Amino acid sequence: MLIAEFLTVALVHFLAVISPGPDFAVVLKQSISHGRFIGIVTSIGVGTGILIHIAYTLLGIGLIISQSVVVFSILKYLGAAYLLYIGFKALKSKAVEHNETETITTSPQKAMTIKKAFLLGFVTNGLNPKATLFFLSLFTVVLSPETPVYAQAIYGLYMAVATAILFSVMSIIFTTEPVRQQFYRIGHWFDRVMGAALIGLGLKLAVTEQ
Repeated sequence: MLIAEFLTVALVHFLAVISPGPDFAVVLKQSISHGRFIGIVTSIGVGTGILIHIAYTLLGIGLIISQSVVVFSILKYLGAAYLLYIGFKALKSKAVEHNETETITTSPQKAMTIKKAFLLGFVTNGLNPKATLFFLSLFTVVLSPETPVYAQAIYGLYMAVATAILFSVMSIIFTTEPVRQQFYRIGHWFDRVMGAALIGLGLKLAVTEQ
């Protein structure tokens, strides 16, 4: 039973990860703007952020959050404000001056430290109230009441690791030389488009009912 349950969890989680959202947009922007390594670090931050949702879901706090209008609203508006903040920062992106002989990985990574990249991914996922509802729904609908806590913890750890790996693979794909070269030429416009997308996600999050 646990194997079938795990496979269901893995499938639902995979479909959720590949659906465009704040995590997807942030990792994509980081990868294109700052390079493969920073994109992977951001992906690890996103995966680590999932552990927050897993922890309070297992403790039963997730149910309290989902049922409390005040608590959920606070979390929702904090998440929306953060997306708007990074979205507006991206909108102010300027073209990068570089020589044609300069390697494609020279200057972009200097603007983002490992710590900032990790925290960006971590906070983006951690402040996403939709993630709260997703994991709460997953653990209450898909999982059986008889599922041991240790098994639930294993599922959660798997989802955190799988998320980091999937987004890291995406970072690698989007930073291959041909793709990166093309994006580098129009990088500031890409930043602005992704910034607008993040602002849109933030506004949608702010006005969406629980």
